[in-house]
Amino acid sequence: MVRVTVPRVLLMLSGGVLVLTYGFTLAPVTSSGGRGDARSDRAATAEAQEPTRPGASPRPARELFPPAGKTFIGVMTEKGPHDFTATNMFTAAAKRQPQAMLFTSGWASDTFDRTLFDQIKGRGMLPMLAWEPWDYRPGEAAHRKGLPTREVDRLRNEQPRYRLSHIARGDFDSYLRSWADGIKSLGYPVAIRFGHEMNGYWYPWCETVNGNRPGDYVKAWRHIHDLFRAAGATNVTWVWSPNNRWDDSTPKLSTLYPGDDYVDWVGISGYYSTVFTSEYRSFDLIFNQTIEDIRVFTSKPLVITETGASDVNGRKAEWIEQTFQLLSRHREIIGFIWFEVDKEVDWRIASSPAAARAFAKAVADPRYQFTWSPDMLLRTELED
Repeated sequence: MVRVTVPRVLLMLSGGVLVLTYGFTLAPVTSSGGRGDARSDRAATAEAQEPTRPGASPRPARELFPPAGKTFIGVMTEKGPHDFTATNMFTAAAKRQPQAMLFTSGWASDTFDRTLFDQIKGRGMLPMLAWEPWDYRPGEAAHRKGLPTREVDRLRNEQPRYRLSHIARGDFDSYLRSWADGIKSLGYPVAIRFGHEMNGYWYPWCETVNGNRPGDYVKAWRHIHDLFRAAGATNVTWVWSPNNRWDDSTPKLSTLYPGDDYVDWVGISGYYSTVFTSEYRSFDLIFNQTIEDIRVFTSKPLVITETGASDVNGRKAEWIEQTFQLLSRHREIIGFIWFEVDKEVDWRIASSPAAARAFAKAVADPRYQFTWSPDMLLRTELED
């Protein structure tokens, strides 16, 4: 379920941040931040497709997701695969089936549940898990009681059990293996977005809070990644997903990047709203600086993992129309996920006929017209 929280609400309403409320031994590291002996998931998959006996015919190449020249559309709702009502409304408004669904799971309260993944798959969507190492419940309870923002923040962010160093040293390995074994058993591709928006300050996995230290996020990420690989869960596409840069106080993204051998897709969160400013902020104004920062250290495919628009000033439909016009210039963006939630701000395209028409018209473009299949191989490199 999506969990909206006070500090993230304040930031996202300022026009750039969303609120989602809902790692065995490391191999030697090269100077570029990757493992010296690592093989990419794509290479491993290609190897697995080689003939197993002399003279055997090569197996057909698996189609890539998304196909060349295409961009997938995804959705995130408050209840995710627990209740598809909002997804159905989004699909009706968009006049098309999204090819991916992003949903959340918190470590303190959730165990692996195959049903959730299978339900998403059964609806023709790639499951993307937003995997959150924390206990969201104390902060939510404090917020419901009307406690001061400082107390809510403390309960949310100061969770020593979930320090990044504890993840990296193996405190959660039994839990992680249960998920790795479960996801391996699915037999089809999934994406995992671990510890998103790590460049912020509103989650206990951000390096600026909870006793975390510089470098801890990368260590925790690599530990989880390597544990999954050791368990044979190679059907995972790993999505590293910072928040968009909102000012010069944010940490350098390069210091939080685990390395190309540990990341398949790079995601970015960013939203349009005018609560604290009347300035209209286009897609490029929200995202371009962050994309430029990322392109300094990696050329991995990009996914807009969270976005939405407020209609406070009546410009939501306009923002949607312009966003898709600008999106067509970003050939490196292979996916676009809409935050279809009405909470504090109504981000939904189903919120108004004008917004729905603008979105439906945009995604009717051939660039977005294709279907996801569990037989497809997730693209981890950009087209030549």
